[in-house]
Amino acid sequence: MKPYLDLSKLAQNPENSRGRLKNENHSLTRSEFQRDRDRILHSAAFRRLKHKTQVFVSHEGDHYRTRLTHSLEVAQIARSICRNFCLNEDLAETLSLSHDIGHPPFGHAGEHALAAMMKNDGGFDHNDQAIRIVHKLEKKYFDFDGLNLTWETLEGLVKHNGPLKKNIPHTIKELDDEFNLNLNEYSSFEAQVASISDDIAYNNHDIDDGLRAGFFNYNELRELPLIGSIIDDLPIDFQKKNIQRINNEITRRSTSMMVNDILSTIQNNVKIDNIDNLATIRGLNKPIVNFSSEMKSKVDSVRFFLFEKMYNHKSVNKMSKNAEKVITFLYKFLISADKKIYDNLGFDINKEVSPRIICDFIAGMTDNYAQSIYNKYS
Repeated sequence: MKPYLDLSKLAQNPENSRGRLKNENHSLTRSEFQRDRDRILHSAAFRRLKHKTQVFVSHEGDHYRTRLTHSLEVAQIARSICRNFCLNEDLAETLSLSHDIGHPPFGHAGEHALAAMMKNDGGFDHNDQAIRIVHKLEKKYFDFDGLNLTWETLEGLVKHNGPLKKNIPHTIKELDDEFNLNLNEYSSFEAQVASISDDIAYNNHDIDDGLRAGFFNYNELRELPLIGSIIDDLPIDFQKKNIQRINNEITRRSTSMMVNDILSTIQNNVKIDNIDNLATIRGLNKPIVNFSSEMKSKVDSVRFFLFEKMYNHKSVNKMSKNAEKVITFLYKFLISADKKIYDNLGFDINKEVSPRIICDFIAGMTDNYAQSIYNKYS
């Protein structure tokens, strides 16, 4: 394997990886993080993201984002940021592609419904479910369950939203007991880049999807500090253009402004906090990757706008109510189903059915499959 001579000293070098829970021989052609990325790409859970809701269910239209297209956009942004600092793009890409694989069907509405069903049986959290998938549920190898990912990838997934100091979900706690993920520390540079790239991607592509759906218009967007300045800078007759061209111009400029702000903020943070090694990054009591205070305020205004105009829109609420109905029915139906039903669904049961097994099965469903099973048995 070609040595990583061009990586920054702040980057995660795969040659210094803390390894995997189950020892494996090294690849002659790929780094450890490239192997992690490829294991995610070839996983069943990743393929199913194609038909899992971001905001709109798949039948609402072919042009709206799904969990899969969202994850690909996150990866593109993360790699771009990492390249500017000579970080490990492969690790950032791996984390970007895998950060949402624990989402159940129907997006956050599906998650809330599953969490309600599992309230007395360990709960449900999509970040914890992602760890269940990569650590236990994927069945691809003779020698182990899960994907046997590196410590650095697992750590980045676990800390997608920062350090975990309390209310640690069961699977994450179990994995930490085995692999010591230092839950109270911040994650790697690359993991922090992947996390903020998630924010950049969904804030911008949700503007595009919301405009396409007619949830708001350009005049309403003018009121936002960030997006308004971009619209004001467009040609006076810009609305004569095709909506796809207009939306792309807005989101392209907005994404670029956010990324440039992050690049500048990271440079300042490295200098101010005298960051010169990986241990310093992990030991800080704050992330090294962040927006400037001015940009954060602008991004928050976009997030609040989308919450009011899009995520709480009556059409989205209608989809959410349907999601709750479908997920609740499926859980109650499957928890008391007979072997014939399990066999018909291709449900591989080798032991007594438990709430967690049912939860895993439902969480793995696509929107289309969950709806079809509901339509057949309700």
